[in-house]
Amino acid sequence: MKENVSDLFDQITGENNGLQNLLQKIPGLSGYMEKGQRRKADQILRETLAGRLEESRLKLTNVHQELGRDIILAMDYAEPLGRADNLLMGLIGKIKDAPVGYAGFFDANKVKEDDLARIYAFDEGMFNHAAEIDTSIAATEKAVQDNGDINGAIRILTTDLQEANQEFAMRDEVIKGIQSL
Repeated sequence: MKENVSDLFDQITGENNGLQNLLQKIPGLSGYMEKGQRRKADQILRETLAGRLEESRLKLTNVHQELGRDIILAMDYAEPLGRADNLLMGLIGKIKDAPVGYAGFFDANKVKEDDLARIYAFDEGMFNHAAEIDTSIAATEKAVQDNGDINGAIRILTTDLQEANQEFAMRDEVIKGIQSL
């Protein structure tokens, strides 16, 4: 169940649950709320997220190897798994190569609480996407091992990857919009 931004904002400003969840996921990110450390925190966040996705990509490589044991299966699923791998690789690249967020708008002291809440919501959402991607890869691996619905598992994985890519693009738009204020 996805929360809307205002619900997450209420949690962050009220109980601090959303932010605390994010801080617990990344060691060393306790300075997230400190103005002078926000850029570094954003970099740590993105490096951690990219690292988790790279671990997932290694698991996807295992799926390729497992399929390679049966040449017919390997040929049948090479293209859809290749597409999923390209989406994952592209997402990792976008996360790693994105300019450090928060730069312009935090330095200018123009950030509004609702903008921060939106960024925190995106950050939390990206970690949720990473967990979903990892789960989908595990389900794909299980489908391969059990001769299950490999097509369905790859379809779900691809959908998860597309949604994560779209969400990251939306986060970038939020940051660009805030920086132009």
